[in-house]
Formats: sequence, structure tokens, C-alpha cells
Amino acid sequence: MPLPRSIRLLIAMAVLVLSLAALLLVLTISEVTLNIHARLLEAPGWLRYAWWGLLAAASLLVTWLLWRILRPRRPSPGDADSASPAAPTAEQLNTALERAEEHGADTAQIRRELAELQRRRVSGEIHVALFGEISTGKSALVRALLPDAQAHSDVRGGTTRDLTRYQWRSPGGDVLLITDMPGTGEADGSLDRVAADEAKRAHIVIYVTDGDLNRAQHAALQELLGLRKPLLLVLNKTDRYSAADVERLAARLRGLIEDRDYAQLVQVSAATRREVVRQLPDGSEQSETRAIAPQVQSLALALQRMLDGNQAVLERLRDSATFVLAAQQLDEALAASRRVRADKLVDGYAVKAVFGALAAITPGSDLLIQGYLGTQLVRDLAALYETKVGKVDTELLLRLVQQHAGRAHTLLLAVAGNALKAFPGVGTLAGGALHAVAYGIIFRTLGRALTTTLATRGELHPRQAAKLFEEKLGEDLETSARGLARLVIEQAGKTKRD
Repeated sequence: MPLPRSIRLLIAMAVLVLSLAALLLVLTISEVTLNIHARLLEAPGWLRYAWWGLLAAASLLVTWLLWRILRPRRPSPGDADSASPAAPTAEQLNTALERAEEHGADTAQIRRELAELQRRRVSGEIHVALFGEISTGKSALVRALLPDAQAHSDVRGGTTRDLTRYQWRSPGGDVLLITDMPGTGEADGSLDRVAADEAKRAHIVIYVTDGDLNRAQHAALQELLGLRKPLLLVLNKTDRYSAADVERLAARLRGLIEDRDYAQLVQVSAATRREVVRQLPDGSEQSETRAIAPQVQSLALALQRMLDGNQAVLERLRDSATFVLAAQQLDEALAASRRVRADKLVDGYAVKAVFGALAAITPGSDLLIQGYLGTQLVRDLAALYETKVGKVDTELLLRLVQQHAGRAHTLLLAVAGNALKAFPGVGTLAGGALHAVAYGIIFRTLGRALTTTLATRGELHPRQAAKLFEEKLGEDLETSARGLARLVIEQAGKTKRD
């Protein structure tokens, strides 16, 4: 779209002014430079050389500083840690466990995790985890290192379903426990968590691939690199590629772990059979399978070099990764516990809203939304999620909720009416009952919107919470209304008997 003439005139004037300013700057610099040069010609020779040398040194210094500031930054080994959670100490983890148990969180899984860590410490076991997508040859790799091991693999993806551990003695005489884990990359992703958790518990991780990495494999590898524990990236099935293809693949894979001094690439072939075509004396050809020796010596030597390093470092890295895993499990347990308690709290306030509406002189009063019950619901949920909520935010939220609920008032009464039809004998309480059920729905929806907001954001955002309330207000109204209608009828029956 062409610009208006007035805008084009302004742009032209700006270009003219900038051009004149640039010309003035060039003339000024030229004049100053010529004056300095003329004065230096009259000065002693040593002064001229000293001045030009100082100018050259200053120019080099400025150029070096600009290069340092603007040059592309290469990733360092510590960069991976910025994306992964910091490992807590044992004391911090125990304190967090006690605090979570005080809040009713189920910490049995975390306690088992720490007990397993202690058992491994006492036993002195070195654990190695085979990690990778399905059908990359992990089980075959185990059989190549351990000819007598019974690890089942199959051409179909996802054959290995359980954690299976095998004992292996390294060339240097060290005893390792190698864990053949479920392959990742299943359609539903259900095995990814199992394999990732075991990799965090291990001293050394072997990430197996049989080609270039896809997006999911790349993400998994980056997560493992973020643990900063010894890692071997193993290119398996090299017998399927030509030498040139192997070199190209190896170059790409090395690029993924460059600058990571704790990771290295190893090329192996775990195959024990090869299809060959034999030419018969009559000139015909015959295909046959021949046994071949697996080429895994480089992997065995790489493992030995890692073991010959600092054993204390392996232990520390294993412990820190396990602490991170335990901390993640603790966060999940605490979140689940809070969710259960929040649901009970919300249901309790919904019941209070129902009873309050039945007891009100004028059913349908807006005071229930703006008053005591709404304020206390916000405060109690905020206290559960350990965040502070100001009076201004609470009032804004309740005002916005009232507006949304007012627009949906007719719908809520209709839903409440349908729910009450399932209970005969409502009689003269119908009007109050309708409003009571409607208020119960409003409070239950408000509570669930608040719970989601506090759980995901960690603090109250009134406008976002109100928007979520509006979205949730239309979800599953019938089920919620029937449960609340039952409460109304039960309360009405008690009142009538009294």
C-alpha cells in the first residue's frame, strides 16, 4: 500500500537531515585529523611514533572488545544445567520430605527411591543404563557384551518391556550392572518415563542409536546431557553402512556432544549374523546367513576408561541425579496432595453456598458472591498453595466473577431446574432451591478455576482466573447440578422434619 504524501515528505526530510549530519561529522573528523597531522610534523620524531602507536593500540583494544562482545557464543558444558533443575542436597531433600508429609503428601515412592540409593551406595554397585529408542539394538548390545545373557529382542518395536539387569565384568576387572530398559518412542510414550528415571539413577548412561537422531531422540539426549554424568553416545549397526556413510553419521553425532568433556561417541556393531550372497560353481547365486563376531570392543574400552577416572565423581553425579529425580517425584506428590485437598475445600464451599442460599431471606442475592464466602474461598485456596492474595485482587476477582455469573444466570437456573426435576416433592421450595443450586455451581466453578490458576501460575491473576471461570462455567453443568440438587433436597427434608 503506497504511503501518504505527508509521510513521504517526512521521510525525505529525515533522510536529508541525517545526510547533512553525516557530512558535518566527516568534515569535522577530517579537519581534526589534518590539524593533528600538521602539528605532529613539527614535533620530534619520537613523539610522532609514540602518538601513532598509542592510537593503533587503542584501536586494537576497541576492536578486541567488540569482537568479545559480539562473537557467537559456543555452548559450554554448564549450559545444559541451566535447562535442568539444580540438584538439592540430602539435607534439603529430607527437609522438603518432612514438610510435604506434614501437608499430607504421599511420599512412599520418594522414600523408596532414597532407600534404593542408600542400598547401591553400601553395595558399591556401578550401574550402567542402556537408553535409546525402540529397536536400536540395545538388547543385542547386551548379548554382544555378555554372550551368556538372556536378553530378548525382536524386530518388532518395543519388545523389551521390563527393566532387566545383567552383571558384566569390564576388561579391568570391575563389576558393572547393565540395565536393559524399555525402549522409548512408543506410540503412547508410556515407557519414556520409566527409562528416563532409571537413567538418572545410573552412574553411566549409554545412549544407543542406529542412525541420525530424530527430534524426539535429540530432545532425550539433551535431557541426559543436562545431568552432566558420564555418557556414551553409541552408534550401533555400523555394519549396515558404508565407511563413508559411517564417517558422515559420526561427524553429525559428534557435533551434538562437542564441548561436553563427560560425553563421547563410540561406534559399534552388535550384529552376530550377516546375509551374504555366494556364487555357486554353475554360476548361480545363493543367499546364506553367516555368523560374524560383534564389534563392541570400543564400547568396552570406553566404559573402562570412565571407570578408571575418578570413582568419587561417578558417585557424586549418581547421587545428585537421583536427588533431582526424588525432588521431581516429591513435587508431583505434593501437587497431587494439594489437588485432592483443594477439591475437598471447593466442594465444602459449594455446600456452604447452597445452605447459605436456602437460608437467605431473598434467594439470589449477590452478596454471597461478593461477601464472606467468596473471600474466604480465595484466602483458603491461596493459603493451601502458599501464596499471598491482596484484598484488591480478591475484590476484583469476585466482581469479574459476578459479571460472568450474571450473564449466565438464566442458563444456571435452567440447569438447576432440570436437576431438581429428578427429585419429586420440591414444592414451595422450588424458587429458593433453584438459586441454591445455581450458587453451588458458581462456587464450585470458581474454586476449580482458582485451583488451576494457583497450581499453574503460583499466584493469583484475577483477570486470568475470571476468564478461566467463564470457560469452566459451561463444563459438565448437569453432573454438578444433580449433586448439588441432592444436597438441597436433603437439607429441605431436614428443615421440614424439624
